[in-house]
Amino acid sequence: MKRRHSLYILFLLCASTCLGSAQVKPAEDIVAKPTNTRESLLIGPGDLLHITVFREPDLEQKVRVKDSGEIDLDLAGTVKLSGLTPHDAAKAIAQLYMQNHFLNHPQVSVFIEEYATQSISVLGQVNKPGAFTVTTMRSLLDVLAMSGGLTEMADRHITIQRADHSGNIVVFLPNNPPVNARAAEMVYPGDTVLVPKAGIVYVLGDVGRPGGYIMQDDSNLTVMQAVALAAGANRTAKEDAARLIRKVNGSYQESAVPLRDIEKGKKPDMQLEADDVLYVPFSMAKDVVLGTSNILSSTSSAAIYAAR
Repeated sequence: MKRRHSLYILFLLCASTCLGSAQVKPAEDIVAKPTNTRESLLIGPGDLLHITVFREPDLEQKVRVKDSGEIDLDLAGTVKLSGLTPHDAAKAIAQLYMQNHFLNHPQVSVFIEEYATQSISVLGQVNKPGAFTVTTMRSLLDVLAMSGGLTEMADRHITIQRADHSGNIVVFLPNNPPVNARAAEMVYPGDTVLVPKAGIVYVLGDVGRPGGYIMQDDSNLTVMQAVALAAGANRTAKEDAARLIRKVNGSYQESAVPLRDIEKGKKPDMQLEADDVLYVPFSMAKDVVLGTSNILSSTSSAAIYAAR
């Protein structure tokens, strides 16, 4: 009987040991996996922070972030919080308290009571440039809509300057649908959106509609496309004497353009660059010898057309 009782006690001890080993790990042994999710609003100069420490009411304070991105913390001194999320700022403050031996395991919370850096600036070729107040990230299309949309002079390569200095992003926004996937690029508070002015190609001389043509959409324009936008060469045009005037290293250079051979497919089409001047002379001799300076001077009074 005693033998059975001893075996029963041994069984209970083994069961207790096994169950104990299967218990949930204590909280301090669980490590949370970091995420790559970016917070929309980060702490910046001018923000008003409300800092509390659990069970330490004397350390509660409201402080505004200085231009340097730092705050003066009670007891612990100065700490830089600019560019951090409230969660990361709380960790930085707790670490400072521990390093200075004020608290052993402080539980700090940081709440941003007042933002001073919650605007997105939109500059350049938009209808209503300026700074727009936001409270969270917005897509590039939303930001451009807030600024009244692009002007006819807008280049479709749009630059987003990140407020956190992580680098610039260039987004190509086509003129016609379908919209490029990068157009959904998110813009965060503090970022700056720059919309540059599109390049212009001038088609002058004996063409149906001489003038300057904006290099819209993908900012690419060939000789044939430019002539087509200018309603084509007239019957009186001397297409074999067409010339291209291009600025290279600060000076203008002329080159012959075999316009007739390009039209017939005998020669490859030529890619144009911003500020190029394509001149198609008249068949009359006096216009064939028109000088470069005279052609360039006429660009100042040329009508500008959107290449749609």
